[in-house]
Amino acid sequence: MALPSKRRPTNLKEWWSLNQRKIIPYLFIAPTISIFTLWVLAPILYASYMSFFEWNGISAPEFTGLANYKRLFQDSIFWRSLRNTLIYSSGVVPLSMALGLLAALGLNRKGLRGRAFLRTIYFLPFVISAVATGTTAGWIFGDSFGIINKILVNVGLERVKWLSSRDTAMLTVIITTVWIRLGFNMLIYLAGLQSIPQELVESAHLDGASPRQQFQYITLPLLKPTTFLLLILNIIYSFEAFDLVFIMTNGGPGYATTVLTVFIYNTAFQTQRFGYASAIGLVFMAIIMLITLIQWRLSNEGGRI
Repeated sequence: MALPSKRRPTNLKEWWSLNQRKIIPYLFIAPTISIFTLWVLAPILYASYMSFFEWNGISAPEFTGLANYKRLFQDSIFWRSLRNTLIYSSGVVPLSMALGLLAALGLNRKGLRGRAFLRTIYFLPFVISAVATGTTAGWIFGDSFGIINKILVNVGLERVKWLSSRDTAMLTVIITTVWIRLGFNMLIYLAGLQSIPQELVESAHLDGASPRQQFQYITLPLLKPTTFLLLILNIIYSFEAFDLVFIMTNGGPGYATTVLTVFIYNTAFQTQRFGYASAIGLVFMAIIMLITLIQWRLSNEGGRI
C-alpha cells in the first residue's frame, strides 16, 4: 500500500503556518549572529588575511608570508609587553579579589548603617567610564599637581614620580585598576555571602566556633564557586585591559607599562604597521583562547567540587 504523499502548501500563509515553529527561533538569533559576524568574525578573518602582508594603510599591501610572525617572536618589545601583561594581571587579580572579599564581609554585617550608600561608593568607579576614571587617577597621582604629591610636600616629604618613573608607573596603574575592580568583586562576593544559609553559621557559633573558624571552614568553602568565577573574569579582564593604561601612561615611560593591547594599538595606529599588528592580535587571541580553554576545563572540574 502506497504511503500518502506530503501535502505541499498552496500559498504563503499556509506555508508560514506549517513552518513558523522552525523559522521563528532563527529569527530571534539572527540579530545576534549578524552582529557577531559583522563585528567579530569578519574582523578576525580580515586580520588573519592581513597578517601575511606588510601594509601601512595607504599603499598597496605587500605579501610577506610568515615574516610578521617571525618578527613577532624576535621582537623584544613584544616579549616585554607580554611580561608587563603578566605582571599587571598578577598584581590586579589577587589584590582586587582579596579587597573585594574584605569589603563584602564588612558590608554583610548585621545592623550596619549606610550599607546601600557604602555599596554605591565602592561600586561607583566600576560603572564610570574608564576614560573619566583614568583622568581622575591622573589628577590624584600627577607628578606636579597631583593630590598625593601635594600632601607629601605639605608634610615635608619629596614628590614621587608616580606616572613618569619606570619603577612606580606599573604599580600606579595596578593600584588604580584595583580601585576600579574592587567594587565589582565586592558586589559578587556580597551576593555569594548572602546566599550562604545562616543556619550553618548559627550552628557553628552554638558549637563554639570562633569567627575565624567560621570563616575558614564555612564561609570560604561555600564561596569557592564565586571565587572561581571571579578569578576567571578578573584574569580575562586584566589581559584585555587597554583604555585605563592608555589614558594614564600610554604604555610609558619607556615601555614600562606597555601591555599587549597597548602594543597592538601603537603598532597599528602610531607606526602604521597594520599587518604586523594583525599578527600580534592573532597571537594575543590565541593566548585568550588558551585561557578560555583552561577556564572551560577547570569549570567542568569545579562543577563537581
